[in-house]
Amino acid sequence: MPGHIPVLREAVGRLFADVEAGTLIDGTLGLGGHAEAILDARKDLALLGIDRDRDALTTARKRLDRFGDRVRLRHGNYADVAEHAAAASGPIVGIFLDIGVSSLQLDVAERGFSFLRDGPLDMRMDSSSGAPASAWLATAAQTEIAEVLRTYGEERYADRIARSIVEARLRGPIETTLDLRDIIHRAVPRAYFDEPIDPATRTFQAIRIRINGELDALQRGLETGFDVLAPGGILAVISFHSLEDRIVKIFLREKAAACICPPDLPDCVCDKQVEAEILTRKPIRADEDEIAENSRSRSARLRAARKLDTGSAGSRASNSA
Repeated sequence: MPGHIPVLREAVGRLFADVEAGTLIDGTLGLGGHAEAILDARKDLALLGIDRDRDALTTARKRLDRFGDRVRLRHGNYADVAEHAAAASGPIVGIFLDIGVSSLQLDVAERGFSFLRDGPLDMRMDSSSGAPASAWLATAAQTEIAEVLRTYGEERYADRIARSIVEARLRGPIETTLDLRDIIHRAVPRAYFDEPIDPATRTFQAIRIRINGELDALQRGLETGFDVLAPGGILAVISFHSLEDRIVKIFLREKAAACICPPDLPDCVCDKQVEAEILTRKPIRADEDEIAENSRSRSARLRAARKLDTGSAGSRASNSA
């Protein structure tokens, strides 16, 4: 599809190259780039694609139509993957998540995700539910806004930006992406503009995560996804944000751990089984060639693990996700 370059496509394909025949669940289908590559390489895999964005599903459906009944698509949140898994045919041998905002969402001004384009301040991945970012900013307390910017955006000028947002909304509604961008630009020190990223980047990211409940969805999606995965199946996640990557890293470490007792206990009393084998000792990153071709791949981090069969004696797995 013109303009759409799936991040770390070859690395994702290698991870699923040797799974058993069955169904792969792509919980963040997007425009279907990763799904298409995997289905081309593995004729014995079916796909269950999930996405919160109806526009993305429409585009992906056209892209994947040539695979016929090997593909089933569902509108919804990957956090509810256990419910969607009922539509899968055969064992679920793979779960793939590409976390964050898609190129379709960033490139369409009307979606309100990007401060590079003038559009309504929406930011909802599912525009049919929930309230847009403009509605939240119109009513949220200054302390709440600052906390969101600090926690989800790691924004060091969170208090200044939050105060400026509250002052600005007293003069009139904050309705567009450029309205918010200009407020942020006026709030931060001039030296902030000398840094590699635009001063509005972290604030837009933080508000998007808050509006879509992304970190909660990730935690739930990892837990329920791992539960429905067949033994030997692979869970693979691409994240673009340090908070997301930390959640994935901790989750995989816990699944691969042989003991989760407090370190000060002399003996293990938890009787925990090793549930997963970590396949990525360090996250897989894009190389210089991919970054040159697709700048959005620069911050991508891919982690993966294989689910073990805990019904039999398992070996100790690496704890270094």
